[in-house]
Amino acid sequence: MNLSAQYTNNLTTQSYDSSPEIEGLELKKLTYHADDGGNFAEIFRLSNGQVENVSAPFEARQVSMSLLVPKTIKAYHVHKKQDDIWFVPPTNRLLVNLHDLREDSSTYNTHKRFVLGAGSASILRIPAGVAHGVANIYNQDMLLFYATSEQFSKENPDEHRLAWDSFGADVWELTKG
Repeated sequence: MNLSAQYTNNLTTQSYDSSPEIEGLELKKLTYHADDGGNFAEIFRLSNGQVENVSAPFEARQVSMSLLVPKTIKAYHVHKKQDDIWFVPPTNRLLVNLHDLREDSSTYNTHKRFVLGAGSASILRIPAGVAHGVANIYNQDMLLFYATSEQFSKENPDEHRLAWDSFGADVWELTKG
């Protein structure tokens, strides 16, 4: 078949390669049970504050919730000591962007972008030194639940910021096409 040259020069092919990995980042699918009465997912299993369903030791010191109104971007922040574990309910959908800032990491300067929630129950472990942000690019409020390995301290916050567009403004846009 011959396609018109008017369009051929503008054709692209979507990439089906898996997204790059970031050392220490862990995305674990959870079992999401459904029956005629609703749905259920076990998010964290704890023993003496230790989260059991992640590979490396993680002591949950604080559990928080964030409500993101439509068109909100909360980015970027990075912790020097604190790890996070994120959960977005399957009935919600949030765009996540991560960037490895750790010079001693085998994945230094790697960027990863994906969606949490969206019909799937998963937890995401974000290691210290990985810049992270989240966006609600949709038209309804969305929820993010997260556990942290440190308690927040106003006197000595381990909360360091980068501009929302540090890795390009386009990483926060809805994929078109």
